[in-house]
Amino acid sequence: MPAASSREHSASAGRLGSGPAPGPHDAEVLMRVQGLSLHAGGRELQRDLSFDVRAGEVLAICGASGCGKSTLLRHMIGLQTPQTGRVTWVAGGEPRDVHGDDPPRREIGVAFQAGALWSSMTVGENVMLPLELYADLDEAQREQQARFKLALAGLPDPATFDAEPASLSGGMRKRAAIARALVLDPPLLCLDEPSAGLDPLTSARLDDLLLRLKHEVGTAIVLVTHELDSLFAVADRLLFLDVDAGTATALGPPAELRDHGPAAVREFLTRGRPPAAHPSEETA
Repeated sequence: MPAASSREHSASAGRLGSGPAPGPHDAEVLMRVQGLSLHAGGRELQRDLSFDVRAGEVLAICGASGCGKSTLLRHMIGLQTPQTGRVTWVAGGEPRDVHGDDPPRREIGVAFQAGALWSSMTVGENVMLPLELYADLDEAQREQQARFKLALAGLPDPATFDAEPASLSGGMRKRAAIARALVLDPPLLCLDEPSAGLDPLTSARLDDLLLRLKHEVGTAIVLVTHELDSLFAVADRLLFLDVDAGTATALGPPAELRDHGPAAVREFLTRGRPPAAHPSEETA
């Protein structure tokens, strides 16, 4: 079965493999997914997934409910082991199997859908935890780094550092989780439904944060989402997991897939309506 890179060529007149719209076509590859199959509850969700994650891009993963978006992300960060295929970290030297003996723990930051902050720790202690595990810093240096990352994530109030996670709003918890994911300065940030449960204004502000991380810090982002406004606002490329075909059927810039992609992809990205003006894209 052809890899996603082949399907992206046929889906949009050969243009969908051109890479992130604002960046170079030959951007460094950070992660390579090859021939991956996804299983859950004893059934196969997706098969033969093959694609790269490139430095400095925002790669969105989307598809209908139950297609395996979050399952794919868990495979990419090493939380689930594939039955077939592999995920390899290829940047910065010798390739490393994400599921091997030397996984790229420091190179990949992760923020889960609910934030996954430890309720027994303050916000600051949550953000400093990866530094305690993986960095040779004293307590003052850890606190300085954690406060900086909280401010970068949009939580500059010094009081937030000592706050309990339960005292934060939903949007603030998302930002605190992103700060923790960024604290080791990983080149890749993986986010699972970061806008889930947020009101439109808070969601838009989170989109702005992701764009700042991309443009000002150079962080690559893999984003699992079903929020079309966010997808068109921030994503350079979109990987579409087709729940009926059981594999990825498109990979490319979202606007091109909306206008020229396979029928199922166009229907998903337009909510079944003919393509028209898309305010979220025009104002991005």
